[in-house]
Amino acid sequence: MSLLNTPELLAFREEVRTFIRENLPADLAEETRNGSHIPRASSARWQAILDSRGWGAANWPLKFGGTGWDSARRYIFEEECAIADAPPLSVFGLYMIGPTLMEFGSPAQQQRYLPPLVNGSEYWCQGYSEPNAGSDLASLKTTALREGDGWIVNGSKTWLSYGHEADFMILLARTDTTVKPQAGLSLFIVDMRAPGIEMHPIHTLEEGHSVNLVFFDNVRLPSDSLVGVEGQGWTYGKYLLSHERTNNAQAPRTKRDLLALCDLARERRGSDGKPMDQDPHIARRLASLCVDYMALQSAVLQALADQSEGKAPGPEVSTLKIRGSELQQRITETAMQILGTEGMVLGLGYGSGAESSLAKGWVDRHLFRRVVTIYAGANEVQKNIIAKSILGM
Repeated sequence: MSLLNTPELLAFREEVRTFIRENLPADLAEETRNGSHIPRASSARWQAILDSRGWGAANWPLKFGGTGWDSARRYIFEEECAIADAPPLSVFGLYMIGPTLMEFGSPAQQQRYLPPLVNGSEYWCQGYSEPNAGSDLASLKTTALREGDGWIVNGSKTWLSYGHEADFMILLARTDTTVKPQAGLSLFIVDMRAPGIEMHPIHTLEEGHSVNLVFFDNVRLPSDSLVGVEGQGWTYGKYLLSHERTNNAQAPRTKRDLLALCDLARERRGSDGKPMDQDPHIARRLASLCVDYMALQSAVLQALADQSEGKAPGPEVSTLKIRGSELQQRITETAMQILGTEGMVLGLGYGSGAESSLAKGWVDRHLFRRVVTIYAGANEVQKNIIAKSILGM
């Protein structure tokens, strides 16, 4: 886009590209290219490399240890990392929990928890969804009841991404059962090593493990674990989710996948012996995906520009989440069409007889991305938010 093509930004892009080329370990790029579940150790290793350059938190202001970049530089950085198959950084820590603590956390919490997020030495997970409370988050049942100068937590959380590797959790729990559901929630910091926490793995469609079910049995939280004001968890939780939905549009990594898809279509041959990108149906599909990606990129850049100016993300980010997640699924569906029967092999590229390295990882990504229209608030719920908050219906 012309917005990103000024001389200054082109020079910045080249600086980022050069740094990545010289510092991204090849094994980390290969692991990211071929899998959907990147372990903490790999993410933390890349995080430490970026931190040594002062780029540990591209989206944070300088006063909290970030780069202080504007929205254009942040986007260029994330795009170049994605295209190079750099491991994704901690979404929960850098893009959701960090900004939430900057906005609502105490100075002591900010001083304690923000620096380790930048250098990658501590890892976080998000305790929102429950077995009977997903998109209808206000119906959650996990309680945090006062006892002495702290709280006692009982209940469960599910779909806990990377909970088995996390040091801390940001927990949304019910502290008052006598008021309307939204008014009785509070936000807490939970040490995942606390007694009474029991973790169970959940394996997803492609047989990977990154999500979990967790139980809390009389888990004691100290007084300084509360974020902000008791009873304001619904407000804080919505703030966190608005950042999640902007990030979950996944525009930079969608560009990476779209480029890889075009390469795959050029390499593969159809029944007529011609490259599949010359097939009219495939060519129309690729053109449609490219146009929709350009529209998504434009909308994400506008949202990031608004955030850079201090504007909190509003209900319009629901449109980004919907369009971004649908586009991710359409890209992998097209890859499956191009791969044909080879698209039925789980773990393609790992001893399966795949024809080329371009095929690696597509099947795993396709299966894993069935969930992208569900997590961070199902797309049906996002449409209700748009109808109510934007269209006034």
